[in-house]
Amino acid sequence: QVQLVESGGGLVQAGGSLRLSCAASGRPFSNYVMGWFRQAPGKEREFVSAMRQTAANSYYADSVKGRFTISRDNAKNTVYLQMNSLKPEDTAVYYCAATPTDVPWMRATMASEYDYWGQGTQVTVSS
Repeated sequence: QVQLVESGGGLVQAGGSLRLSCAASGRPFSNYVMGWFRQAPGKEREFVSAMRQTAANSYYADSVKGRFTISRDNAKNTVYLQMNSLKPEDTAVYYCAATPTDVPWMRATMASEYDYWGQGTQVTVSS
């Protein structure tokens, strides 16, 4: 079992930045594909970003490309999501997810491919 705990959410003005963290425990996660998803009220959970072992192996939703950066520190068992130039439409609960399966990128965008999930952290961007 892998436990994931997100932190770093909060209230920020449009144009601001936040960095989310996801701490993993239970098993070494260096080989896991790690993902970030988000869910706004009344909407389905949507893919934000995912990465394999290194930042060179990362993938982003078009809506966040160029503004968000995913990274990981395997020594700390932590994955991060740096969010810059935030927009009101980025407001959502953000979830960290993990899978030990080396899924291709198209499947990594699907929430059903992930085995473990955190409890979520709220991000609110005011206009």
